[in-house]
Amino acid sequence: MTEVWGLAAHHLLLSAAALGLALVIALPLGLVAARRPRLAAASLGVAGVIQTIPGLALLALFYPLLLAIGHGLPALGFLPAWLALALYALLPILRNVVAGLRGLDPAVIQAADGLGMTAWQRLRLVEAPLAAPVVMAGIRTATVWTIGAATLATTVGASSLGNLIFSGLQSEDWTQVLTGCLASALLALAADGLLALLERGLARRERWSLILGGTGVAIGLALACAPLLGGTGQRSIVVGAKNFSEQFILARLIGDRLERAGYTVSYRQGLGSQVALHALQQGDIDVYVEYSGTIWADAMHRSAVAPRGATLAGIADYLRPSGAALVGPLGFENAYALAMKRPVAAAHRVADLQGLAAAAPTLNLGADLEYLSRPEWRAVRDGYDIRFGSTRNYAPTFMYRALESGQVDVISAFSSDGRIAADDLVVLGDPKHVQPGYDALLLASAAHAHDRRFLAALTPLVGAIPVAAMRQANYMVDRDADKATPDVAAQWLAARIGRK
Repeated sequence: MTEVWGLAAHHLLLSAAALGLALVIALPLGLVAARRPRLAAASLGVAGVIQTIPGLALLALFYPLLLAIGHGLPALGFLPAWLALALYALLPILRNVVAGLRGLDPAVIQAADGLGMTAWQRLRLVEAPLAAPVVMAGIRTATVWTIGAATLATTVGASSLGNLIFSGLQSEDWTQVLTGCLASALLALAADGLLALLERGLARRERWSLILGGTGVAIGLALACAPLLGGTGQRSIVVGAKNFSEQFILARLIGDRLERAGYTVSYRQGLGSQVALHALQQGDIDVYVEYSGTIWADAMHRSAVAPRGATLAGIADYLRPSGAALVGPLGFENAYALAMKRPVAAAHRVADLQGLAAAAPTLNLGADLEYLSRPEWRAVRDGYDIRFGSTRNYAPTFMYRALESGQVDVISAFSSDGRIAADDLVVLGDPKHVQPGYDALLLASAAHAHDRRFLAALTPLVGAIPVAAMRQANYMVDRDADKATPDVAAQWLAARIGRK
C-alpha cells in the first residue's frame, strides 16, 4: 500500500506539472488566437496533429530529441514525460479558450466598449468571467486525458501508477494491474469532480462551489508536491530494468544490496534495450543488467560471433568512452532461442533451426516486442533461410500464452526462462552458431564506475547466479498459481546464492 501511495503522489505531481505547462502555453495563445483567425487555424491545427499521435509514441519521441539536444538535459524520467503530456493537454484547453471568447454575445462586447473600458478592462471584467465556464470545461477534459496518459510515463522512466500496470501485465499479477488502473481512474474522477465544482461556481456565481472546489484543488496540489518533500538531500541511485520478469527481479536484488549499503534507491522499469543502454551512458540510470549479445549486436553492430572473452573485452572497451563500466558477468546466460511445444516439434520433425527452415512456411512465429527488429533475428532468418507463414508480436508473458493456445507454433523464448522446462518446450539448436552469447552483465554508470562503496555492494553478485537459480526465480513470478512478486523472488534468489 505504501508503494501505491508513493506512485500515486508521483503520478499526481507529473499530471499537475504537465497541466500547469499546458495552461501557461494555451491560455495566452488562445487569447491572441481568438482575435486572429489565421493564428487560431494554425495553432488549433498543430495541437490537433499532436493529439493524433498515440500517447506512447509521443512520450517515446522525446527521448531521442532530448538525447540529441544534450547539454545535461535528462532524456529519461520526469522531463520527457512532462513535456509530452503538456503537449497532449494543449488541444482541449486551447480550443475551448478560442471557442469561449468567440462565442460571446457581440452586444455585450459593444456595451463594454460603450462604457469606455480599455481592452484589458474588457477582458478582465467581461470576457474572462463569461468565457470561464467554457474554458473550465476544456481544462476538465485535459485533466482527465493527462491523468490517464500519465500511466504511460513508466515507459520513459518516470514514476507513475503505470509502474503497477506494466509490471503487473508482465508478471500476470492482475491484482496489481487492477490497483494501478483503479487508482488512476480515481485520481481522474476526483480531479474532474473538483474542477466541475469550479466550473459550476463560475457559471452560476456560487461562492460555496468556488470555495469547495478551490480548496480541493489546493489540497490536491499540496499532495502532488509530496514527492518533492522529505528527501534526505542525497541523490538516489537509479536502478534500471527492461520489461520482463527477470529484469524486475534483478533490479530488486541490486536495489536491496545498495539500500543495505546506505544508498537511497529508485527504479526505472519497462525500458527498451537501446533506451536503457543510452540512459546508462548518459547517466540517467546508474546501474542495470544487460546481455552481452544485445550490446554486441545492437549497440556495437557486430555481426561476427566472437569468443566469450573477446566479446566481454570488446564491450568493456565500447563502454569506456562514456565512463560507464562493466562490473562483471552475473554467472548465467539469457540467450534468445526459438522454442516449440514438444508435440508440434515432433509432428513437423523439427529438432534445430536447420530443420525449422523446411517447416517454417506452414508455421506461425510469436516474438517479443523487440525480436523481429533485432540483428539476432536477421542472423537466424538469413543464416538458415527461415520464412514463417506469419509473424506476430507479443509482450513476453502473452507470447507464451499464444504458444499454449495454439495461436503461434514457435516463439522467441529466453534460455533462462523457467517456463521452458515447466511447459516442456523444445529449444531449437543453432548448429551454425549464428547467434552471439548472452551473458547477463552488471553495468554501472560513470558516476559510480569507481565508487568503492557502490562496487563493494554489487561485486559479490559477479559470477554468483547460476542459470538454474535464475530460472527458478523467474518461474516464481511467471507461473500461473502461487505467484511471487519480483521483490519476494529477489529475496529468495539472494538467499539461494548466499548473497543476502
